[in-house]
Amino acid sequence: MPSVKPLRVSDETQNATQTATLTERPWNVVVWDDPVTPMSVVVVIFRKIFGYPNNKATQLMLTVHHEGRAIVWSGPLERAQGYCVKLQVAGLLATIEQDS
Repeated sequence: MPSVKPLRVSDETQNATQTATLTERPWNVVVWDDPVTPMSVVVVIFRKIFGYPNNKATQLMLTVHHEGRAIVWSGPLERAQGYCVKLQVAGLLATIEQDS
């Protein structure tokens, strides 16, 4: 039976892996409360853009309303940017931030 030797990882390889892990943190799409958009409209927008069921869309809308903001989606930068633009076009205050 052949023996298996453990793989040694050099410091350089390990540092590259750690750097890659740091840059792969997800991006959050944040919706901010505004005094203009009716809550029912926010629910419809969340359902339309993300395909969320009514309960989840309502829960997120209430978080925005009560806490002033909510993370409504998290994932790769390109998709986060696309969702952010769609939310802004729909009239919501939206930004993106990298997850901590």
